[in-house]
Amino acid sequence: MKKNLIIFGTRPEAIKMAPLFQEFKKHNDQFETRVCVTGQHREMLDQVLEFFDIVPEYDLNLMKPDQNLYSLTGDIILGLKEVLEDFQPEFVYVHGDTTTTMAASIASFYSGAQICHIEAGLRTHNKRSPFPEEINRQITGCIADYHFAPTTASEQNLLKENIDPKSILVTGNTVIDALMDSSKRVENLDNAEIDNLKTIVDPIAKLILVTGHRRENHGNGFIRICEALKEIALQNTDSQIIFPVHLNPNVKKPVYKLLSNIDNVKLIEPLAYPAFVWLMNQSYLIITDSGGVQEEAPSLGKPVLVMRETTERPEAIEAGTVVLVGTNKELIISQVNSLLTDNQRYQTMTALHNPYGDGKACERIVQFINNL
Repeated sequence: MKKNLIIFGTRPEAIKMAPLFQEFKKHNDQFETRVCVTGQHREMLDQVLEFFDIVPEYDLNLMKPDQNLYSLTGDIILGLKEVLEDFQPEFVYVHGDTTTTMAASIASFYSGAQICHIEAGLRTHNKRSPFPEEINRQITGCIADYHFAPTTASEQNLLKENIDPKSILVTGNTVIDALMDSSKRVENLDNAEIDNLKTIVDPIAKLILVTGHRRENHGNGFIRICEALKEIALQNTDSQIIFPVHLNPNVKKPVYKLLSNIDNVKLIEPLAYPAFVWLMNQSYLIITDSGGVQEEAPSLGKPVLVMRETTERPEAIEAGTVVLVGTNKELIISQVNSLLTDNQRYQTMTALHNPYGDGKACERIVQFINNL
């Protein structure tokens, strides 16, 4: 029996690793699978664990006030030493580009485990954007034994870095596995947060969903974003902007300063995963700086404007399902107005094929590991 340890620490990782855990649990006769969470995010992480019915065997619970990258990285490596010595996994699974992923891959390498990188091969080739994620994923790529790339473009990035082709498998993105299951479940879910959203959403307005949290947008970037959203709201009174505002003061302060007291802008608390999936389903279009949303929204037929200067997900841009707008105020306004008024362009974007998979990524990963 092969021993698996799945490690994650943030809400996006949890969403993308949950279907992999569930797929491995279908094969309990072949795998012993345990979960370790670092608690890099806490409340948002716990909400996802509850929704997907995951009870971690190990919880490092590392989140603390004024946490920084120095202490977090060290705490994860030291905290995982005891976990790895206790369970002695043959395979460790990490996801994407978080500090948890990078530190866990180093700790797992020290332990002698084989490291499996889910969502491998994404690159902007700019080590400062996104920071520190680009370097996190490159370090993890150097250490990993097996690379589960979501797309052929990601595979090509790995091959250019002289990664052994036999260690790479193109799987699609596991977030699509999670979304396909979750989007069906939330329609009939007894959920107080969704019930509350139903009282907020204007049923006859075109709903624009906004999310933003990226470190590189803090400061003037978020000011420009908020100025653009204010103008969009005032120009399009038959639309409604709903913005679940990240708790980081660097986000919260400019958002509430510039967007409060506008009738068709609703600033709300961050949403748990089920409620966010429900709200994506209700949206007309989505404006975000989130990597995961760039992958999820096209599966729901929602056009996406990405508030970043660079993206490690060029497939969506090439496919036409997302448009890169950065924090350029005029560009954000013009692109939103175009999608609100140009029905042909809107319908074309909603009908395009999502390049991130068919919802069977986890099946492919489990089969690959089983055949080793």
